[in-house]
Amino acid sequence: MSTKPSVLFVCVHNAGRSQMAAGYLTALAGGRIEVLSAGSEPKAQINPVAVEAMAEEGIDIASNTPKVLTTEAVQASDVVITMGCGDACPFFPGKRYEDWKLDDPAGQGIEAVRPIRDDIKQRVEALIAELLPAKA
Repeated sequence: MSTKPSVLFVCVHNAGRSQMAAGYLTALAGGRIEVLSAGSEPKAQINPVAVEAMAEEGIDIASNTPKVLTTEAVQASDVVITMGCGDACPFFPGKRYEDWKLDDPAGQGIEAVRPIRDDIKQRVEALIAELLPAKA
């Protein structure tokens, strides 16, 4: 019996990039990967422009809420993907870490957020291909 791989997306506010990444991974992996997201200093709500950008892709993240990053969430995850949160992310040996350099969509209009969203989608698709190798 194999356990599902789990991925934790972390950005400072858990309001834009990490929420879009979690939205894509949830939608594209079809339940085959456990998806978590959190922020070191979570905002009160998700960036409405990020919600709008994802809605254009048919993915609804409007009901998600930013969550505070916990040590337990990091320990429970197989892959930890940070998005410019620097030293705020706890590090545990044996975990796979990736840092995705992405512009922060906070305060940006939809035209600026779309390319960030599209970049996230490509990275998520590549991640799914790595975590869920095609059945031979």
